[in-house]
Amino acid sequence: MRCPEFWSRTGCLIAGLGFLRLLLDATLAVGQPVMAPDSLLPFAPRTYVCYRTDRPLHIDGRLDEPAWQAAPWSAPFVDIEGPRRPPPPYRTRVKLLWDDTYLYIGAALEEPHLWATLTRRDTVIFYDNDFEVFIDPDGDTHAYYELEINALGTVWDLLLLKPYRDGGPALDAWDIRELQAAVALDGTLNDPSDTDRGWTVELALPWEVLEEAAPEGRPPRPGEQWRMNFSRVQWPLEVVDGRYRKRRDPATGRPLPESNWVWSPQGVVNMHLPERWGYVQFSALVAGTGTEPFLPHSDEPVRWLLRQLYYRQLLFRERHGRYARTLDELEVPADRRTRYRLTLQTTESLYEITAALPDGARLHIREDGRIWKTRPDAP
Repeated sequence: MRCPEFWSRTGCLIAGLGFLRLLLDATLAVGQPVMAPDSLLPFAPRTYVCYRTDRPLHIDGRLDEPAWQAAPWSAPFVDIEGPRRPPPPYRTRVKLLWDDTYLYIGAALEEPHLWATLTRRDTVIFYDNDFEVFIDPDGDTHAYYELEINALGTVWDLLLLKPYRDGGPALDAWDIRELQAAVALDGTLNDPSDTDRGWTVELALPWEVLEEAAPEGRPPRPGEQWRMNFSRVQWPLEVVDGRYRKRRDPATGRPLPESNWVWSPQGVVNMHLPERWGYVQFSALVAGTGTEPFLPHSDEPVRWLLRQLYYRQLLFRERHGRYARTLDELEVPADRRTRYRLTLQTTESLYEITAALPDGARLHIREDGRIWKTRPDAP
């Protein structure tokens, strides 16, 4: 991974401990307890119910097959930072389907200026306008997938072992085997002489690959949920000598910053906060034959509580040169400690915080951000 280039955007503008300072100092400034939702963006990930298709889809970039017509659209994309930024001027939406072989993803992007330049797979596609997919099958924030595609249909797919904030490498050479990907253009590519209408993306991602990081190493079952997000990068363009190019800052000559529009907002310009992604629930119903409500998991508030303590531990270590050794040092209110039977174990370089769930299971989070569940009857 080209870290200096990559951190200019996705790694990102508010990265690592800089993000944590902004997040937690804002909380402290208004006198909120540690467990309060952060002041940058309340925890409210978007949700989507993914229905089945009863026949394989032909991947040509056009979302015109009956199964696609029956699948619901997502809510329109918003700015990555959430409602404190203006809404995007062009609409972007996604829809999903699944069968026993593939997860299908369709996207529609309004675009008056179709533009793309990159043609080699696994280059940094977000240097063009693009559409992006992020999938964390087991929701532990580790071992998740990213895929980017531009209007030429050029793909960059990679596996991230950990988020960049936790020192995780990105496996750039990793590929989604048997991936099917196509785009369809409603307009003319790289032609500033006319006004275009947009482009659509159609993807088929094999479960045989996605199950590598999935719970129990298998595809989802009806009723189960995976964490996902979808993003669109949009560069401001200008026309010079009859060709598109990125608009530049007159003072520096460098391209102006891009816009980042997403399905489920992150609160900061950083897609690599998997705990902020949305939830996709898989349904046994065939699209168009009925509807199923999204059913949130009861342990999600506890997961978010542990995530806030993870943020606090990182900031504590930056300020004091070590992790907090007690819940008192993390300023955890007594009622929360009792309600969730919180425990903290710390060494010089490691820690683990656990919380109890009503069914007897326990949630754990550790210093590298991974969160997982154990049960007392587990071997």
